[in-house]
Formats: sequence, C-alpha cells, structure tokens
Amino acid sequence: MSSTKNSSGESATQAAGRKLRISEVSRRVGISSSALRAWEALGLIAPQRTQSRYRMYSEADVRLLQRAIFLRRARGLNPAAVVHVLRRQRMLPVRAESANLPGPRFRRLRVGRRLSLAQVARATGVSVGFLSALERGQMHASLGTLRRIARFYRTNILALFEPAGEGLRVVRPKQRKVLETNTGVRMELLAWGNTAMEPHLFRVKPGGNSGEAYTHEGEEFLHVLRGSFEIWLNGNEHYRLSAGDSLYFESSLPHRWRNSGRTEACLLWINTPPTF
Repeated sequence: MSSTKNSSGESATQAAGRKLRISEVSRRVGISSSALRAWEALGLIAPQRTQSRYRMYSEADVRLLQRAIFLRRARGLNPAAVVHVLRRQRMLPVRAESANLPGPRFRRLRVGRRLSLAQVARATGVSVGFLSALERGQMHASLGTLRRIARFYRTNILALFEPAGEGLRVVRPKQRKVLETNTGVRMELLAWGNTAMEPHLFRVKPGGNSGEAYTHEGEEFLHVLRGSFEIWLNGNEHYRLSAGDSLYFESSLPHRWRNSGRTEACLLWINTPPTF
C-alpha cells in the first residue's frame, strides 16, 4: 500500500516539475504560439530559456494562462487589463513582475516636471490611454516610440535601463540590464558606467522590429551573431544581413529594422557615444 502511494506521489511530483515546450502549451490552453509570445511581452508569464533560447513552461505557467484566458473570454477584458487584474490578485509569479519596464521611469520624469498625461500625449503624438498603461507597466511600446518619448524628456534609451552605480569590468549574463519592447525585441546592456561605447546584445524574435524610424547622435556598429536581419537607412538604403555580416553607419541617419526570418535574430550592437 505504502509503495503504491509513494509511486503515485513521485509521479505527481515529476509531472509538476516537467517542462513544456511552447507547442505543448499552445495545445493545452487552446491559443496560438504567437498569442503566447504576446502574453509574455505583456509580462503575464516568464518562461525559462534553454541555452539555445527555447522557451520552457511549467505547470504553474499553464494554470496562469488558463486563468488569463478565462478572464479574457468570460469577462471580455483585453490582454493588458487581464494582466492588471492578475497582478492586483497577486497571481503573477514574482519573476514576471520584475522585468525592467520603462513606464515607471517615464512616470517619475513626468511627475517631476509637473506635466499631465495630456500634455505629454500632445507633445509626443502618443495617446493618453497608451501613456497611462505604459506608466503603470501594463503595456510595452516599440523601440521607436520609446525613443520618441525619451527624447521629449531629454533623455535616452540607456537611461531606461537605469544602470545605477559604477560599471562592472566583467559583466556576467545574469548581471546584464534588460529592456524589452512590445515588438519582440529584447535588449541586454553589456556594459555601463563611464564608457565611450554603449554595447548591447539584441534578441529579435521573428517579426520583431523597431517600429518607426529613429535618429540620435553618434555612430553605430552591429554584427549579426545568429539569424537574419533587415535594416533601412535614410529611407532609401536597404540591407539584408545574415549571420556573420556587419554594418557600420551614422546614427543621424533615420534607421528602422526588423527580423523577417523564421528564427530569433541575435546581434551585437554598439553605439558610440552612449546616446541611443
């Protein structure tokens, strides 16, 4: 009898600890893989990653997704509202709430300057509702939009990482500052402090893009480590890059980009001086 009970207990523990691929989770909860990635971008879930960057989900992630889908369908809430409700109910994992979000930083800048959301919206061309959701951490913005808002506050993307304190001579992977956008772009800051360069590791999902074109001072170098990448310069130059390709250009040229491939693109991207 005790042997049977122990076996059952061990099986349940093994099932709870088993990791699921995105295709398995998609079948379990009844939504597409792209929808799962969208939920992740909103901060609902934060699946673990293998060394090859494959997403791996837990049973807890599945239960949370099932609850989110129920709220979406039964109460008619949009995804951002679902995330807000789950956070209020303290149902989100701590790791999903700990992502570095630029919204709170924008809110501090706005409040510090005694500006209303309406004033910022008029100056940046971004709606009041979107700005409000962004400040509360309920919405992610494209890199182009983040750049536009940051420019209004006379700051830059680097400040959104909030790399306080002295820079480290050696930065381990777990120590990198991270910023993510709603267009499938993850930026990992590789060095900070009193530096002449601003090096990033960009991870761009299929379809991930910069949004609108943007400019700033300085020069840029990028090297494609994995995947494929497209970039447009000054509205008339178009380059298709593959793993091993590099590109150097002046940051004052309007530039926009996207990953039109089927796999994640990984790039080493360096700006100098740190004005991005």
